[in-house]
Amino acid sequence: MKDYITDVPGIKVGHQDNKKGMTGCTVILADEGAVAGVDVRGSAPGTRETDLLSPINMIEKINAVLLSGGSAFGLAAADGVMTALEEEIIGFDVGVTKVPIVPAAVLFDLTVGDHTIRPDYQMGYEAAKLASNKESRLGKVGVGMGCTVGKLLGPKQATPSGLGSASIRLKDEVYIGALVAVNAFGDIFDQEGRIIAGCKGEDGRFINTYEAMKEHQVKGFGQNTTIGVIATNAKLSKTEATKIAQVAHNGYAKHINPVHTMLDGDTIFAMSTGHKSIDINLLATAASEVMGRAIIKAIQAVKLD
Repeated sequence: MKDYITDVPGIKVGHQDNKKGMTGCTVILADEGAVAGVDVRGSAPGTRETDLLSPINMIEKINAVLLSGGSAFGLAAADGVMTALEEEIIGFDVGVTKVPIVPAAVLFDLTVGDHTIRPDYQMGYEAAKLASNKESRLGKVGVGMGCTVGKLLGPKQATPSGLGSASIRLKDEVYIGALVAVNAFGDIFDQEGRIIAGCKGEDGRFINTYEAMKEHQVKGFGQNTTIGVIATNAKLSKTEATKIAQVAHNGYAKHINPVHTMLDGDTIFAMSTGHKSIDINLLATAASEVMGRAIIKAIQAVKLD
């Protein structure tokens, strides 16, 4: 196992990024399609096709999820992903063609690099074409390029962050994996409750954003967002996939504080690629754990760069 979301059978990942723009996008592709759900908890989201994932709506399977930088501009990269998949004759059959179903979510990184460079059609196309089940990169790659955390006092006192991923093998060959771009307003905490990334004071030490909020006025707009994907080869309905996405937010809540604020667009997608049977409660609890591990790995990967 690579301890990466691509350990889940049927899942491929592709990245594309731009160092001058300090931005990029990541595609999580399901070869045979995936039953999917989504849960949006932040109040400043940028998303596409999320309504389609509601259990009451018609489409049963998606073909890929796009996670992108570039704020709302980055949603344009989904068009490139759709073209790449249409070329492979992948999508919902409408007779004259197949329409790829590509939900997406974006994060804000426009102030990190050249703001005129954003993930676009070409970047999305290339990321989809590069998708592989051998991908295992972390940190400053793809959508993780421009990620930072702890932005209460502005970008100069924030900490670099990036892309994280992890996986767990459960019983009966059931796998569950997470991939997450950590671009939070709040601080990041390890398993012992220690701050490992976040807002720093003038002395370079972490100040604890929540405690500092009691003394400092919170300013700004939706310049943050942690966006991620849970994937499993367990068989899920759309309702169950939505529940997995909901419970996976516990991984956010355990390791990010503050989280789900008015300044974050926190979003998690869940994808089911297989037919393995497993207790939904076990799977949901594992989703929370693997998401938490992926968040910590995002910080560790950037510190090692």
